[in-house]
Amino acid sequence: MEINNSTKILPLVDKYPKVYDELYKLSSKAKRFKNPIVRKTIGKKATLEMVSVILEVPLERIISTIKSAIEASADIPPEKDRKEMLKKLLLDMHKGVDVETLKTQFKEAVGDITSYEIGQLEQQLINEGHLDPKEITKLSDLHVELFRDSLDMKEEYETIPGHPIHTYLQENLEISNLVRQTRSASEVEKIELFRKLGELTTHYERKENQLFPILEKHGISGPPQVMWAVHDEIRPLLKSTQHEDIEIALQKIEDMIYKEEHILFPMTLEFFSESDWVSVREGEEEIGFAFGVTPGNQWKPVTSADLHKPLPEESVKAEGALNLDIGKLNIDQINIMLKTLPVDLTFVNENDEVAYYSDAEDRIFPRSRGIIGRKVQKCHPPKSVDVVEDILEKFKSGEKKVAEFWIQAEGAFIMIRYFAMHDDDGKYVGTLEVSQELSRLRSVEGERRLVQWKD
Repeated sequence: MEINNSTKILPLVDKYPKVYDELYKLSSKAKRFKNPIVRKTIGKKATLEMVSVILEVPLERIISTIKSAIEASADIPPEKDRKEMLKKLLLDMHKGVDVETLKTQFKEAVGDITSYEIGQLEQQLINEGHLDPKEITKLSDLHVELFRDSLDMKEEYETIPGHPIHTYLQENLEISNLVRQTRSASEVEKIELFRKLGELTTHYERKENQLFPILEKHGISGPPQVMWAVHDEIRPLLKSTQHEDIEIALQKIEDMIYKEEHILFPMTLEFFSESDWVSVREGEEEIGFAFGVTPGNQWKPVTSADLHKPLPEESVKAEGALNLDIGKLNIDQINIMLKTLPVDLTFVNENDEVAYYSDAEDRIFPRSRGIIGRKVQKCHPPKSVDVVEDILEKFKSGEKKVAEFWIQAEGAFIMIRYFAMHDDDGKYVGTLEVSQELSRLRSVEGERRLVQWKD
């Protein structure tokens, strides 16, 4: 193919990964050709002449480098070759090969890697049985260490106030400042400042309920599993007052910010459509925000088509009543009744997909619309998945009909019950989760009759 000053760069980079690798060796500024925001804007028009200016490398050298890279890729499927090389580096790392040696091999052979590629590699290694999901948090730290030099060269985010990523980044600024203040504070002040980091749970819950489900729909479940597992390591530490626990927590929190901004957020910007982001934004208010950060209102979806969504059939108000086993209720009455019950309800259908949750104002556990259609196994941290699978298996076979658990958190006594649901023919149709805060009911004594209502 003819390569000249007017040739577009993105088709070359996408078709021949080695072209990108070689350009990156000329200048780390080539990183921007992998930036999803740049690719969707000026990247579409960028010619080799423009690349020369951006990289500050003579055009003749750019063209010769590209031609050599294409020739070197002629007899090898480039994408497969690159993936196999990266996979070998990761597997060698797990076998104990020196990290610095592998870093040198990586820079010589590849030079750069994107957050998307890391996620895809981790997912591939899990699917092929090379990585144990139970060890995924430890392995992920190793992966970041291997690719850190490349990840450090991240592009600045060009998000707009109101876009979910902008909100996450603003919260991260507050978190980073609070971590620094905590580290430098006196022992007494340190504990007080550290307690303020408890708001991190809201930041993490938004990720778990809003970003992770959409990533999973795009076939990426490894990185979400990693992050959720680390969230669960951080949460109990946030309640500690021990100096050692505080230091461990602060380091884990900083590491998580790095992984968010260098891996998770670029990955979502690469894969999420505008309609995905609209869905994320609509569900954020249900969980809330942290550290005084509130979303702006400047961000607007790119196309009107993303905003114009047909009304789901289930939200259309039914005028007539539905015949139940006993009595009749219309859709509005059923919906209001379910939201009025003093319990959290979540229904998982026969395919293990979350199909409904009661949207009550005082829910015990946060939920957002992002989990609808999500596999229930993905709605639990990795350490709990085996238990969830066991419950579902016994419910489906009829061996068990109920599973009960209870926890105590911040003075609340929470009962969590799972009920197997079968139709009249004994066919399994789903599982109902019912959660209730019982502190007040457990303290009730004596009696109070109807005639005492006005007392």
